[in-house]
Amino acid sequence: MGREFASVGVVGLGTMGAGIVEVFARNGIAVLAVEINEAALQRGRDNLRGSVDRAVRKGKLSEADRDALLERVTFAVGLPSLHAVDLVIEAVPEQLELKQRLFADLDGVCKADAILATNTSSLSVTEISVATGRPDRVIGMHFFNPAPVMKLVEVVRTVVTADDVVTDIEGLCARLGKVDVTIGDRAGFIANALLFGYLNQAVSLLEARYASREDIDAAMKLGCGLPMGPLALLDLIGLDTAYEILDTMYRRGGRDRRHAPVPLIKQMVTAGLLGRKSGRGFYAYEKPGSPVVVDGVAATATESEARTIAKVGVVGSGTMATGIIEVFARAGLEVVSVTRGAEQSGRTGEALKTSLDEAVVRGTLDEAARDAALGRVTWSATIEHLADVDLVVEAVVEDLSVKKALFAALDETCKPGVVLATTTSSLPVIELAVATRRPADVVGLHFFNPAPAVGLVEVVRTIRTSDATIATATAAARAVAKHPVVCADRSGFVVNALLFPYLNDAVKMVEASYSTADDIDAAMKLGCGYPMGPFELLDVVGLDVALAMQRKLYLELREPGFAPAPLLEQLVTAGYLGRKVGRGFRDHSER
Repeated sequence: MGREFASVGVVGLGTMGAGIVEVFARNGIAVLAVEINEAALQRGRDNLRGSVDRAVRKGKLSEADRDALLERVTFAVGLPSLHAVDLVIEAVPEQLELKQRLFADLDGVCKADAILATNTSSLSVTEISVATGRPDRVIGMHFFNPAPVMKLVEVVRTVVTADDVVTDIEGLCARLGKVDVTIGDRAGFIANALLFGYLNQAVSLLEARYASREDIDAAMKLGCGLPMGPLALLDLIGLDTAYEILDTMYRRGGRDRRHAPVPLIKQMVTAGLLGRKSGRGFYAYEKPGSPVVVDGVAATATESEARTIAKVGVVGSGTMATGIIEVFARAGLEVVSVTRGAEQSGRTGEALKTSLDEAVVRGTLDEAARDAALGRVTWSATIEHLADVDLVVEAVVEDLSVKKALFAALDETCKPGVVLATTTSSLPVIELAVATRRPADVVGLHFFNPAPAVGLVEVVRTIRTSDATIATATAAARAVAKHPVVCADRSGFVVNALLFPYLNDAVKMVEASYSTADDIDAAMKLGCGYPMGPFELLDVVGLDVALAMQRKLYLELREPGFAPAPLLEQLVTAGYLGRKVGRGFRDHSER
């Protein structure tokens, strides 16, 4: 059993500090809320009152419970009022010198057995602790914003934190209804170390004009199921806060260029473009602090340039090809399916019918629409039947030589002006384009699996792709109810270029024995709202697929931070590939 904390002090009553006060008061613990002066104290009162009043309006808190919660909170100016509390948590700005001065002062005020905790998200807990005469009683308690809602607390122990202090804080987290992950004192801890490398890379894609802000955000929301896109999330966090976190992680974390702040972030901070709190960041907002975006979506192609698509050819016979056939047929387009023979056509047809029958059972399609979709598909074993289509989508094996040969053959078969599209997720689209005599008509159309369910298509533009081809490809995606995001022809496109380095970073954490796969998964799901943890996702995607993609990114970018984690390579070599073989980071043999 951990220590029973009768009273807690919170220093700093901004959004995070006021949220932490609310967490303790909601759980029956008396809280002393402290600020530097009366004006700051009043802002803290307003922050707390605004939060609990919103909870009452939403029906998540009764008026009686709100009043009882507020009665547990005492507001005070100055640190001397904290002399009798059992625990102090600081939530002041992320400045090491400020926190060190504060902890030195707390050491002189608080009783000898009081625990001093920092809510820092990126600074060294060790460097903060040595400002006191009790470093063994200093610990990190990193809550996530909004603290009353987010379930995760990262408990950060230093090399000298006493075991009983760790046990007491873990027990306190359980009493508060939080899930704790206990980790060592390392730059960024778990969540920020993984999150901010990904956010920083997203800004680099925008800075290089690789894709638009809307397309980057849409790609990660629709392609990975994330609650927010990276650029919108940075606006919410604050560009100044993000810069400080990245800069700290870069300096403290071995100077990994994944965490070196992209110059655009510093430029925006210098210009006062801090995100929602200033009213403008990557997006413009209705007013400072408002979540309402007021600037419009940038156009990516002129609709009038799009060619008419009435008939589509799909080459391939696997799951992806079947899904793409279904997508176009259900949207009312004629589809010619080309496979290697009658047997493959039969299997693909059966797979298509099964999928459509399942849609009928789910109630997303009626029997008449199913029969109409099946009636729009013509089956063939030769590409000569693609002579009169308007768009060809290849979905064959991910082998460059096979795809190049196919595109050369399509070039000979298809009429002029036909858009030739590849569904590749990793190969250079330009290599396929130059295998033809019509590179301006070649584009990437990267559907995600399962194609009928995922609402995203990456439209990949090479340096030879024409504007008319991009307009046609994006119009075709919209015609089948997909959201197109346009990007340049670079390894990983948008989703994989941001996703797989994040997964690789997670593997490096386990490799360094910093945390466990279970705790890292919990941190990203509970702290960042991700639908799956990185190791759950790796087992679903396949460790071999992740390794292959990471190798491609590393070969293209040549950044040491993108080098595949040796543990990932070792697991793949040993046959630990994920769910498809029954074993990966977890044992799936009985699932």
